[in-house]
Amino acid sequence: MLTFAMYSSNAAMRTEKDSLGEIKLPENALYGIHSERARQNFPDRTPFPKEWYKALALVKQACYQTAIDFIRKAEEKTDLSRKKIRLPDLKVLVFLDSAAASCAEGDYYEEFIVPAISGGAGTSFNMNMNEILANVSLIKLGHKPGEYSLIDPVEDANIFQSTNDVIPSSLHLAGMQLLVSLEEEVNLLRTETEKKEKRYRNTLRIGYTQMQEAVPTTYGRLFSTYNDALSRDWWRISKCFERIKVINLGGTAIGTSITTPRYFVLEVVKKLQQLSNLPVTRAENLSDATNNADTLVEVHGILKAHAVNLEKMANDIRLLGSDLHGNRELILPKKQVGSSIMPGKINPVIPEFIISAVNRVYANDLLITHLAGQGSLELNAYLPALGQALLESLNLLIACNSSCRKNLISGLEIDEEAARKKVMESPSISTALVPLLGYNKAGEAASFMKENKVDIFRANKELKLLDEVKLTEILKPENLVHGGYLLKDLEE
Repeated sequence: MLTFAMYSSNAAMRTEKDSLGEIKLPENALYGIHSERARQNFPDRTPFPKEWYKALALVKQACYQTAIDFIRKAEEKTDLSRKKIRLPDLKVLVFLDSAAASCAEGDYYEEFIVPAISGGAGTSFNMNMNEILANVSLIKLGHKPGEYSLIDPVEDANIFQSTNDVIPSSLHLAGMQLLVSLEEEVNLLRTETEKKEKRYRNTLRIGYTQMQEAVPTTYGRLFSTYNDALSRDWWRISKCFERIKVINLGGTAIGTSITTPRYFVLEVVKKLQQLSNLPVTRAENLSDATNNADTLVEVHGILKAHAVNLEKMANDIRLLGSDLHGNRELILPKKQVGSSIMPGKINPVIPEFIISAVNRVYANDLLITHLAGQGSLELNAYLPALGQALLESLNLLIACNSSCRKNLISGLEIDEEAARKKVMESPSISTALVPLLGYNKAGEAASFMKENKVDIFRANKELKLLDEVKLTEILKPENLVHGGYLLKDLEE
């Protein structure tokens, strides 16, 4: 099968024409003149998302099957030949439905030549798909691509549809499908952080504020913060479905359902539910769903919040596992050689990948916000770029969660003895003595430790501050982080 834009000037050609003139195309190309004009007008190389392509084909399937049902039911009640309405032959719709089913599996994707960043609110997307479906159907019927007198990309493949309802509806559908995957990946990562939380529940570490040693805590506490943040993300992502499931399919041009039978408007979304196994819902106000893209802004805002949590976690782990941290107790998995010139160097490539990817999500959030606001009156003309950014963010976040779980968190190790030793040698441990000794006395211990480079037990022995047994009890991990003290804890 031909790849888009790859054909020899000597190859057999066919001529297609529209109201603007004629264009020569490769004889066997499944795309047509509308797609070729778009490729020439929008010389971008960002590919149209395959998820959107497959979702668009599924929407087309729902349209064809609903149209078939409508025609059959109408024929039971009246003689359609006496009505002044042009309808495709049922045989044609059956072949279009079959072609759409193939495209919904990803077939013929290489014939989708319109780039992701384009003008026209997605009309070129819709026409490229219509041309593919018409030409695939023509071939199955034993005809050549381009014989549109038999099956027309607009008259037949676009039956009861408009770009302005099938393109946003398919975007929402593709978004829902990716949200299912993202929700699963977030939960898998959350489960992995929970394992680390339990494993290192009582493994001491120094807590930091403003990049300076602060007070003792545990690695279990650190991983609990990631676990809880990811739990919030998981919950928020699950709520995205409530917004994105509402679609405007059946609204045609501006949400008024002009040129479309009432039966189609009421039934087509139900058909899409059956085909997709997803709870897509027809908007109560189809004009609102056609005019406004604020639901996509809201959904992406939730994705941005998740991206923030991923960046925080990745950056924390990158810092704790770095040479800057001194005697490292957090050991990052060794994933690949880090330098072409420095032997033995291993870099924190997974945190770097995550941080790079989520910053792309932040950029997409700004783009989506601005383009959603650029919608004018009855339609948003910038849906192609907006949709590409949304789906890119979803794919990036799915990749981040997967790589973080498989390549970072699961293989991460803590040197528990080194971690404990570091805490006991840090002057910050003296904060735990403040309730018994007061700030000034505890400060003496901290100063002694710093000046003499000794641990808290040696400082206590030299300064004779507390009974050694009492000090050991205070400095147990579970007592350092149990959430405040009781008066009985201060008893000698």
